[in-house]
Amino acid sequence: MLIPSYNSGEKLYDTVQASRSVWPEVWLVLDGSTDGSADTLAQAEGFRILKRERNGGKGAAVLDGLREAVVAGFTHVLVMDADGQHPADEISLFMALSAAYPQAMILGVPRFDADAPLLRVWGRRISNLLVRVLTDVQIQDALFGFRVYPASPLLHAMETSPHMRGYDFDAEAAVRLAWAGVTVVNQPASVRYFLKSEGGVSHFRYVIDNLRLATMFARLFAAWTRRQLRPSRH
Repeated sequence: MLIPSYNSGEKLYDTVQASRSVWPEVWLVLDGSTDGSADTLAQAEGFRILKRERNGGKGAAVLDGLREAVVAGFTHVLVMDADGQHPADEISLFMALSAAYPQAMILGVPRFDADAPLLRVWGRRISNLLVRVLTDVQIQDALFGFRVYPASPLLHAMETSPHMRGYDFDAEAAVRLAWAGVTVVNQPASVRYFLKSEGGVSHFRYVIDNLRLATMFARLFAAWTRRQLRPSRH
């Protein structure tokens, strides 16, 4: 499994330890982190730390880890965030689903509590609607980052596109893999948003990141239109 991290603060240690307690292979990809959050972590059996010199975005960190994972012989990767929001105790369930449906991507569907920011909840509802239009597939959540991907299709999609490197990674990965014929298994998962006083760290910027999402959807709809106009083969 891959944990991309950029200045994740004190929750990083807890996330790594919780993940390692339930899964034997955990890789941390430090995306140009400068906050020292990984200083207490050392590589060990089943645990690797990959370091990027500069911050490139979540997708860029996932791509680096994905390339290494494929070379190492892994066929699937579970990706989860480093800030403690995702449920480490559900890793085994998601991996079991992936083993049962090896051709599918296992997409987490967040069960929101009252602490979830309303703007983000409504924003993802709009994203989910757009993704379902683009794919005609029941992708119940386009933005939740707790997922298992078949490694080779994801690597191909990323290496044949200059995009999917930043915050747009999760939504575009779901769309492009659906276009490639990868099936979907939706699985509810818990999620928790931590306050700053609880050690929570968020790099989400409402204006800039929503503009990036809007740009991504405009680009995907242009590609979708070209797909619709393409002559069918009999």
